[in-house]
Amino acid sequence: MTTLPPVPSGLRGAVDLSSLVNRPPAPAPGAPAAGSPGAPTPPDGGAPAASVAVPALVLDATDETFTQFLELSNTVPVIVDLWAEWCGPCKQLSPVLDKLVAEYGGRFVLAKVDVDANPQLTQAFQAQSIPAVAAVIGGRPVQLFVGALPEAQVRDVFEQVLELAAQNGVTGTAVADGAPAGEGETPEPEPEPLPPHHQDAYDAIDRGDYDAAIAAYTTAIAQDPRDQLAVAGLAQVSLISRLQGASLADVRAEAAAAPTDVDAQLAVADLDVSGGHVDDAFDRVLTVFPSLDQEGKDAARKRLLEYFEIVGLDDPRVAAARRRLTMLLY
Repeated sequence: MTTLPPVPSGLRGAVDLSSLVNRPPAPAPGAPAAGSPGAPTPPDGGAPAASVAVPALVLDATDETFTQFLELSNTVPVIVDLWAEWCGPCKQLSPVLDKLVAEYGGRFVLAKVDVDANPQLTQAFQAQSIPAVAAVIGGRPVQLFVGALPEAQVRDVFEQVLELAAQNGVTGTAVADGAPAGEGETPEPEPEPLPPHHQDAYDAIDRGDYDAAIAAYTTAIAQDPRDQLAVAGLAQVSLISRLQGASLADVRAEAAAAPTDVDAQLAVADLDVSGGHVDDAFDRVLTVFPSLDQEGKDAARKRLLEYFEIVGLDDPRVAAARRRLTMLLY
């Protein structure tokens, strides 16, 4: 898994799938993650970390109350969950975030932001697709990921946030309702089980078996072509699979050497989407589109439709690219 960048001075509106690309193997079954209950305690190398009292480890945040979370982030990292009641993937992801925050026993506080009710925060975090997850560390935000990821992937991201927080001197603990430090909340009830093929896909992603995940989502779509979660999941895992082992320098060099080669241009577009450069990806594919033969146009159109699912069909960038594609087709 790639290392999180230094905390930026502002947010960037990116669709960041880098946390799933070329990640190291997950810990062996039963092995506790660093910082989670049962993990080895690091040697005492300095003064004890500060603690701060909070009403709960999982809190609702609003445009009016978010200042308190900025202050809290000077002591403990704050995870921000941007969601909406109508968002299906949000309902898959939120219980995972709740569970992990409880397991980490006060090393995080989770701030839930309803994007429909809090337009200022939605704009500040540039949440053009949801669910979107960010962190605030030392009063400064960093985007983490977009989309409903499996628990193992979210845990990997939490570990990186702890590392980044430590680099910025944010190593405290939140204590909920007077509970002893390190004692978390009672976990939320388990979420509704996923449909079988969706669960198969998530399990395969956890194993790093992207071919099996693709097969599971493909089966789900064959059984129900209206299963939009499966369509979006297939697009996302297909992108991740294509990016495995990709060399940024090599891919861009090949595209520069063959500006009308559809495969070379789509490979760069994959990198752009994975790094959050959505407009660049759309523009690259749509610019080369008129010069392609029919087979190339079919490939480019199919890839664009996958990108639309990854970014989110309600994203204004998708609407603009779809209009441009329609004009090129007709």
